Amino acid sequence: MKRIFFIIVTILGVFAVKAQDISCRYGFSYEISNDPHWGKNKPVITSVYPNSPAKRAGIKPYDIILAVEGVPVTESVLDDLYLFLNPEGKEIVELTIQNFTGNERKIKIKKECKSIYSISEEQLATAFAMYATEYTHERLFSCPFVTTRTKDEIDFSVFKSFNFSGESSDQPETAKKINDLIKKELINRSLKYDPVDPHLTIQIYYSFNKNPNYKPKTPKRTNKNGKQEKEDSSYVYRYDVTRDRMTKFPFLPPNTIETEAGYILKLGIRLEDNKLKKGRIIWECEANEFLNEPYSLESFAFVHIPLMCMQFPYMKYGRNVQFRLSKKKYNYTGINYNIDNISEIASIDPYSPAAKAGILPYDKIDAIADKRMDKSSQQFTSAYRQFLVNTLKLRNESTRFTDANGFPDCMFWDELKYPLIAKEFNNKKNLTAFSYLFRYAPFINPEGNNTCSFKLRRGNEKLEFILRPEIRTENTIVVE
Repeated sequence: MKRIFFIIVTILGVFAVKAQDISCRYGFSYEISNDPHWGKNKPVITSVYPNSPAKRAGIKPYDIILAVEGVPVTESVLDDLYLFLNPEGKEIVELTIQNFTGNERKIKIKKECKSIYSISEEQLATAFAMYATEYTHERLFSCPFVTTRTKDEIDFSVFKSFNFSGESSDQPETAKKINDLIKKELINRSLKYDPVDPHLTIQIYYSFNKNPNYKPKTPKRTNKNGKQEKEDSSYVYRYDVTRDRMTKFPFLPPNTIETEAGYILKLGIRLEDNKLKKGRIIWECEANEFLNEPYSLESFAFVHIPLMCMQFPYMKYGRNVQFRLSKKKYNYTGINYNIDNISEIASIDPYSPAAKAGILPYDKIDAIADKRMDKSSQQFTSAYRQFLVNTLKLRNESTRFTDANGFPDCMFWDELKYPLIAKEFNNKKNLTAFSYLFRYAPFINPEGNNTCSFKLRRGNEKLEFILRPEIRTENTIVVE
């Protein structure tokens, strides 16, 4: 499928007006849909980025773009859609959106534009992510879901409401909790909960049983005391929404043969038509997990139902869904740096901490937190790479993972070595001025006072500003 991103400048792509040397973003990504059930041949929003114009305007994932500035999105428009999304001379663009609410909505989005020669703190947080891998990284993971839909060519947007099959007060607690999780996800997609006359009826099914066909790969070994040793367990990593982090789960790898699993966990969600053709299954997602130890079905549901529902109404994979988790947590002051002269301020975001403090564009930065800024971008980059090599011994090797870009040696800092790590960050030879982006972290600033001093020059005048940054957390998870 065709994917186009509308994000700023050098890190993730450019959407620029070359004559003015600016780049603009809306803060969403989309795909041209091939799905006969949702937005066929129309742009479907696949992700909305935190702290973006699209987020502020109320755009949601799975919204369908029907028109731009009143111009319907037809096949003749698709090839030049980026031009329609950037009408010349307009800061505010009107999109016509459709989702489960039924009525078309007109949403106005104010573009966020900056010089193509500037770099934001968000981008710098990505560039210097290994300063704080714990908080800023991208990872891929997959789940063994099997998703199916009706073969009838029906537009899912005709359904506006839902209820649960067999809903009653004497329902098992597990079923109530699972239904509550599904209810939350469907309401987030603008479907209405209607226990009287629903368009969709939701059925769930689940089980956790010992595998009657279980055949261990190798017999259990005995130790010196004659006792059987515990079998080695395999684990997978997935995003745990309840903890907001990648977590180790005791599930066997996807290529495991069923007879090698001591337990089988199953959880399914089925959506039935209650409006056009009663009883017709329009969408179903089933999770099957193999394990060699007991596991709570409720815990599984809390983590995986949000992931299962990400394939409704817009489905991309019939089985083994892959997800991309992008985590960012950084200090935001609103300063944008001149990419050609990194010590010069290119612009200041309105209403930001820097703007409120009185910092101005074209101010020169002599030092951040007493760390000199009189170096080039190339020198900072070179020093950053050398810093990572020199401090490798301070990482916790048990946390090693491969990030979404294929780098295999991402590791968190060793918690027992935080004082030594902080010493390295404070060593001025390491050129770690941009570690202020993660100054809230105990391995950078053990004192815990998340303020930062900026020593500036404005003409011949020397100034110092003490800023208290906003801590911005930007987490997104999308079907890859």
